[in-house]
Amino acid sequence: MIFEKLNEYEHEQVMFVQDKSVGLRAIIAVHNTVRGPALGGTRFFDYASEEDALFDVLRLSRGMTLKNAAAGLNLGGGKAVIIGDSKKLKSREFLNSYGRFIDSLGGKYYTAEDVNISSQDVAHMNETTKYVVGTPEVSGDPGPFTARGVYMGMKAGAKEKFGTDSLAGKTIAIQGIGSVGGRLCKYLAEEGAKLIISDVNSAALQKVENATVVSPEEIVFSECDIFAPCAMGAVLNVNNVGNLKCKLIAGAANNVLLDIETGDKLTQMGILYLPDYIVNAGGVINCGMEVSAGHYDVNAVNAKVDEIYQTTQKIISLAKEKNIGTHRAADEYAYAQIN
Repeated sequence: MIFEKLNEYEHEQVMFVQDKSVGLRAIIAVHNTVRGPALGGTRFFDYASEEDALFDVLRLSRGMTLKNAAAGLNLGGGKAVIIGDSKKLKSREFLNSYGRFIDSLGGKYYTAEDVNISSQDVAHMNETTKYVVGTPEVSGDPGPFTARGVYMGMKAGAKEKFGTDSLAGKTIAIQGIGSVGGRLCKYLAEEGAKLIISDVNSAALQKVENATVVSPEEIVFSECDIFAPCAMGAVLNVNNVGNLKCKLIAGAANNVLLDIETGDKLTQMGILYLPDYIVNAGGVINCGMEVSAGHYDVNAVNAKVDEIYQTTQKIISLAKEKNIGTHRAADEYAYAQIN
């Protein structure tokens, strides 16, 4: 089964690692290194099963290859997942141990923060490997750049769907008010958008002013102009997209669509989907420029992140030209940068 999945997603290497002394169990997936060393964050999550963890890391690492290529970075794609409860397992020794496994790959894979991993956690990994990015001393939290990129992509999508890239007066439903979703709300509120928000963490909701709060079950199907999924992936599938009441989808979550057929159905419904790895590339651009440039320049990073507006327009144009969905156009565009 495992090799069948590797063939399906075309991975170069998948490494299963364990350190019983600290309770570490992780999967590191290197998908493609044609453009350069693989780059992708480490996700710490209490998966229901090892099969779920493998499925997630394979999809996420493939997505990083496409994201990095589409963003014009000279980097390949990879991802890692640590299995377990981060609140119970995480410690300096734990992260040091994990860092040693990253180091054993000799620079084939660079990692950074992701779900339940902070820039301070990355700093602890950095004590045992140099193949990390996003430490507090250099580029730090990539969240602000991810939010900025989603905002720029959303504006490009709005121009196509509504005839103007202004988001003033638009009703936008944001699922997940974490590091990225919260900052996205600030961008949108400053422009005069009307916000509908939801999060499993009630404390996060209190940080957003003048927003309508709905339950996690309601947010996906709220009546709105734009739906912004900024939590976990696979929230949309062929069985539930028929209940959507939005015209445009643009968010920070990875792998929003369960499968390619879901994207096809959105296209048939006339809902403009902005592929997640196109619009949420701001964070990896921030980390990637730290690797490829050899030094860190925040102004250069912001300028590169703002190009997500133009990249989004290219994807929309390619989809119209070939009469295909934007999800298929994004893959075609990204693979063209690799081959």
